[in-house]
Amino acid sequence: MRNSMNESHKKRLIGLKPTSVIVLSFFFLIAAGTLLLCLPAASRDGTGAGFVEALFTATSATCVTGLVVVDTYLHWSLFGQIVILSLIQAGGLGIITLTTFFSALLGRRMRLRNMILAQESINYFTFEGIMKLVKTVVLVTLSIEAAGALILSTRFVPQYGLEGFYLGVFHAISAFCNAGFDLMSISGAGKFISLTQYNNDPVVLYTIALLIIIGGLGFIVWKDLFDYRKTRSLMLHTKLVLTITAFLILFGAILFFVFESGNPATMGGLDTAGKINASIFQSVTPRTAGYNTVDINKLHETSKFLTVLLMFIGAAPGSTAGGIKVTTFGILLFAVISQIRGSDETIVFKSRVSFQTVSKALAILGLSAFLVVVVSIIMLMIESKPMLSILLEATSAFGTVGLTTGLTPGLHTVSKLLLILMMFLGRVGPVSFALALAIRSHKSSSDIIYPEGRVIVG
Repeated sequence: MRNSMNESHKKRLIGLKPTSVIVLSFFFLIAAGTLLLCLPAASRDGTGAGFVEALFTATSATCVTGLVVVDTYLHWSLFGQIVILSLIQAGGLGIITLTTFFSALLGRRMRLRNMILAQESINYFTFEGIMKLVKTVVLVTLSIEAAGALILSTRFVPQYGLEGFYLGVFHAISAFCNAGFDLMSISGAGKFISLTQYNNDPVVLYTIALLIIIGGLGFIVWKDLFDYRKTRSLMLHTKLVLTITAFLILFGAILFFVFESGNPATMGGLDTAGKINASIFQSVTPRTAGYNTVDINKLHETSKFLTVLLMFIGAAPGSTAGGIKVTTFGILLFAVISQIRGSDETIVFKSRVSFQTVSKALAILGLSAFLVVVVSIIMLMIESKPMLSILLEATSAFGTVGLTTGLTPGLHTVSKLLLILMMFLGRVGPVSFALALAIRSHKSSSDIIYPEGRVIVG
């Protein structure tokens, strides 16, 4: 069977729409994480966390965001940190993906409904060979995280002793899953410092940056690149992801260097190598990772706005990242270029993209922008904070990034609840969430022919 199986057929096989099942799996994972983080054993002082605090942290970890209301190392006990790390790993890969993986390890036969869910979970084109692909995805993920942990441990162990191994594992998983949670306040330099002490340590910076990029490319791209030695060709999806990703990283790094190299509050005090490191890292991390090597609040306004744009775009579909996705941005960019050239069809790398794909990209852009704007306006009504800082906070939540100007801990409860909603929608996708809630008519819209109306645009 091919991926052409329609949604109604899939729904009959599964009982619920695949998107509904995926949305519910994230919901229940967040609920379980919230309960665990409310336990007294989860906090260092043994008093337990408040409900909103636990809910916010569980949502941020499950949705691999990184926004926090309390410092992860100073507030949470080892048990609490392990709960957070487990939520990051499960949220990054997806509960359905992990369930499928363990079922395969135990040798259980998979029903068609489970194969369809696994296909939807990793956002693949077909469920043919999905069991093998899921096993490969999980094993490759764990292998890359293990390699990253070993490299990071070579820097952390000399600083923190045996605890450096734990730090290596935690940050490797957090970086690969594009989560952005960190334990760097272990250094005693203060709260919420992220990687600001490592601008002159290329091993730490580029290991984490590489983990972020690999995690943000997506499982489909991994498989296509691995199969290249046999096929000697790449799918249009892979070409678009790699091209737009490289462009955004290079474009962002150059602009961050231009904007911030003379800013004494951020990169001004660094040597040339440090400025280059910080610029590249600061271009990579808004791709939904959430780490920072400079104080985001002290960036120039132009740099903050650039960060908002990069966060809104995000990384690739089927990855651990959020945002509208680089493919959505790329399709719309090429659609505009095609229109300028006088073509009614969208041409990408000598391939035609269907009208349905362009329409979906427009829907994702419109709905995502609407959510960010509405939440920003409501937060502006509640908080007495600069508009750009509020916009950055809302976009960071939607893009599951985790970068902040420092507003998160002091926000009103209503604002925190709005950010929780945004993190959830950003992880499952606003269109997927809308589809999961949609009540569709039994009559197909294709059976209805509407008269054509004329509208002048532009």
